[in-house]
Formats: sequence, C-alpha cells, structure tokens
Amino acid sequence: MFAFKQQVTFLYTPNLAATAQFYEQVLGLPMVLDQGTCRIYQVSQGGFVGVCESAGSKPPRPQSVIITLVTADVDGWYEKLQAKGVQFAKPPTYNPQYNIYHCFLHDPNGYLLEIQQFLDPAWPAG
Repeated sequence: MFAFKQQVTFLYTPNLAATAQFYEQVLGLPMVLDQGTCRIYQVSQGGFVGVCESAGSKPPRPQSVIITLVTADVDGWYEKLQAKGVQFAKPPTYNPQYNIYHCFLHDPNGYLLEIQQFLDPAWPAG
C-alpha cells in the first residue's frame, strides 16, 4: 500500500552526548542503532529520529526544523517532561486553525519539538 515502510529524520548536533541524553533519558525514546557519530531513535512503529555529530561540517540550523510527535495524551507528556525539568516554549493549547491540541519545547540544540494531537477525525490514527 505504501511506497515506504519507514521514515528517518536526521538532526545534527555539536554535542552528541547531551543530545543523546535528552532523547534517551528525557523523552525516553529507545535507541535502535548506534553508528558511533549518529544514533537513531524509534518514535513510532515506522518513524525514527537520528542525531549525528556535526563537528567539521555545517552548523545545525535548528530554526528551520520542527519535529512533531503525535499522541492522544499531550497533557500527560507535558506533565511528564515538566517533572524532568523541561522548559516549554508553549504550554498545551488548542489551535483552531488546524484543529489540533499541542505544545512546544526545544531539544538541547534548539530544534523545536511539537507534541501534538490531531482533533480532526479525518487524520489517519495509528
């Protein structure tokens, strides 16, 4: 049915250790592959985020990327991450333009992460 079975979004970091700690310990994502200078984390059945050291290459451009993590429990994630000391750029809010409920935070590199629930029944739930 689908042309592709999996999807990986790669982000770049000057500090792989701090970034790995955030994705592993704060978000609790399982690392599925350690390639030395890149680590890949599973966020859903076929969706992955990879983080790679950017030493010696172009600096990351976190302002040009948003990673959206879709869940039915935005408030639960907000409370869980706040308890771990995460500072949010925007608390959970309803967005009527897109019919979503979401909040925003940044990873250690400044990448914007959105935790979102689609409220539109047309969204293909997982």
